[in-house]
Amino acid sequence: MSGTKEILRRKRGIENTQKITKAMEMVAATKMKRAVDAVLKTRRYSELGWMTVSNIAGTFDGKEIIHPFFSPMGEKPQKMDVILITTNRGLCGGFNFNVVNKMHQFIQQYKKEVDEGLSVELNVMGKKGYIANRYYGYEIKREFPKEDIITEFEDVMPVAWAVMDGFLRGESDMVYIAYTDYVSSARQFPRMKRLLPIITLEKDEHLGETESYFNVNGDSEADIVNGNGLKKAEYLFEPDPKAVLADILPRLIETQIFQALLESNASEHSVRMSTMHQANEAAGEMIEELDLTYNKARQSGITNEISEISAGVNALAQE
Repeated sequence: MSGTKEILRRKRGIENTQKITKAMEMVAATKMKRAVDAVLKTRRYSELGWMTVSNIAGTFDGKEIIHPFFSPMGEKPQKMDVILITTNRGLCGGFNFNVVNKMHQFIQQYKKEVDEGLSVELNVMGKKGYIANRYYGYEIKREFPKEDIITEFEDVMPVAWAVMDGFLRGESDMVYIAYTDYVSSARQFPRMKRLLPIITLEKDEHLGETESYFNVNGDSEADIVNGNGLKKAEYLFEPDPKAVLADILPRLIETQIFQALLESNASEHSVRMSTMHQANEAAGEMIEELDLTYNKARQSGITNEISEISAGVNALAQE
């Protein structure tokens, strides 16, 4: 019966693992609900804020540069800073690899089309961001702590001010953020978004995948977004454009980073919940297979014992 004992030992081990994955699924589900609530509350503000700043950038196209964040990059920018948002822990499928691979593909395409000599440095949020160095060799410039549940705007202040200060001092010609956009519990997309310099934005390629947060006044999408960018608007600055933009532009950059972090967290917990759910189902299937194997082995053992007893009885009867 040593075979049945081994099967029972394996079954107990899988059952213990299933208990752990079930608990992790419940924890991830709770965190996902909180993260999704947070991302939905701030998404409209973030989208409308970015639309506003892009319109402002369009207002000053071809005019005097009244804020360094509106400075043109030039034809061949040499230095790129990337804020890479990953997780602190694993057990979330291909979440981290997908966003790092998206960043890598974007950078390689940019080098191919613009400049092969482009220098890239990473500002990592999340411990798993080091896979970008391990797999692709990107230099980690800075590492910032990342909480599983983001509730405070101050959590993004260190990384926001680091990249903005580097841009103003000429340490980078442009700043991008690599994160995972949350669409639903079953759909998440890795994205690259440019933060600096600020230019007139074209229609968001992912706008149709979520909700059109530009459409808050009942306007049609055609009224809001034209073929070359967002609809122009006129702005009155008090006391003057330089004073106003010096105050609001850093806040808007911080808001975009904060929103990207919320999107990534919601995506992370959704993926982890799904991964743990799949692990639970796989464990259940393995337990069913082991039960069947155990029953067959037990039945075979009983049959052998009955055969041995019958053979012994027959031998005694012949004597």
